[in-house]
Amino acid sequence: QVQLVESGGGLVQAGGSLRLSCTASGVTHSLDSMGWYRQAPGKQRELVATIGYGGNRNYADSVKGRFTISRDYDKNNVYLQMNSLKPEDTAVYYCQVVIVLLGSDYWGQGTQVTVSS
Repeated sequence: QVQLVESGGGLVQAGGSLRLSCTASGVTHSLDSMGWYRQAPGKQRELVATIGYGGNRNYADSVKGRFTISRDYDKNNVYLQMNSLKPEDTAVYYCQVVIVLLGSDYWGQGTQVTVSS
């Protein structure tokens, strides 16, 4: 069973930076897509960024130019570098991986990011 553990969240002032990390364990198949989603209080979970096995990246318009997603294939890690943070980035950030061969996706427990104005 794939398990995901996120880290790197915290409290930061507007304009600051944070780097989120997610480690996948129990992996027995290639991780096709890895990504980050977020959910703010009272709002639906939304996509932040994804990175495919080939390295293709997809970003939400609201984070383009500020956030960068990357992955380490050897360690089964995915990272999210967040710069120029804004109060509206405040949310619980979730890591997700997709294994197409199994028709499954897996989620982490989430890490809180709070940006103060």
